[in-house]
Amino acid sequence: MKKNMYTRITIVLFIIGLMIAVQYNTIQKPAERDTRDIWAIREELAEEKKRHSTLLADIRSLNDVVGRYEQSEKTNLQSILNETLDRLKQQAGLTDVIGPGVILRVAPAPELVAMGYNIEEISPDLLTQLLNALFKYDAANVAIDGNRIVHTTAIRDINGQTTVNSVPLSSPPFEIYVGTTSFKEAQKMYSSIQASTFIDSFYLDNFNLVIEEPTEYLTIPAFNHPLTNDYLTEGKKGD
Repeated sequence: MKKNMYTRITIVLFIIGLMIAVQYNTIQKPAERDTRDIWAIREELAEEKKRHSTLLADIRSLNDVVGRYEQSEKTNLQSILNETLDRLKQQAGLTDVIGPGVILRVAPAPELVAMGYNIEEISPDLLTQLLNALFKYDAANVAIDGNRIVHTTAIRDINGQTTVNSVPLSSPPFEIYVGTTSFKEAQKMYSSIQASTFIDSFYLDNFNLVIEEPTEYLTIPAFNHPLTNDYLTEGKKGD
C-alpha cells in the first residue's frame, strides 16, 4: 500500500517539476515580439490592402471576360478572343502605350564634368532602386532608354556596361519614360520623385536626375525582344 502511495507521489512530483521547468524555460526564452513602430506596421498594412485591391480588380476583370464568353454566340467569340489577346499583350508590355506620365532625364552633372571628374557607367543598383521606387509610386509602364520594362527584365552589369534587357544603355544623357493610369497619378508621381532622395543619390554618382512636368500624352514603346518562359509549353492540337 505504502509502495503504491510513494509511486503516486513520485509521479505527481515529476509532473509538477516538469511544469515548473517548462514555465521557467518560457520565461527565459519568450516568443519573439514584433518591435516595429506603428507607422511601419501601418505602411505594410497599406501595401497589403493595395495588393488585395489589385487582386480583386483582376478577379472582376476575369469574371467579366468569362461572362461575355458565356453570353456570346459563336459568331462573336472570335472578337472577344481578339480583345482578350490584345489586353494580355498590353499587360505583358508587347504593345505601345500612349497616356499620361512623367519623363526623367539622366545626364552627367555639368559642373562635375567641368571640374574634370570622370563620369563612370551608371550603377545597375541605383537604376534598380529607382525602378522599384517608381512602381511603388504606382507607375503603370516604364521604359529606360527605349527599353520597355517587363516581368523578365534584368538590369545588370555586362562587361563593364550597364544593360537593360541585355541591351547596353546609351552614354548619358538618356531618358526614362514613366507611364501612369491618369494625369492625377502622373502629378503624384512627379511630387513623389521630387520629394525622394534619388536626386541626391544620382548626384553622388556624378549624374543629374531631372524630372520634367507631367504630360497628358507620353508614348511608352513596346518590348521588342522575344519573351522567354521556363514553365509553359505549347500543347498539341486536341489536348
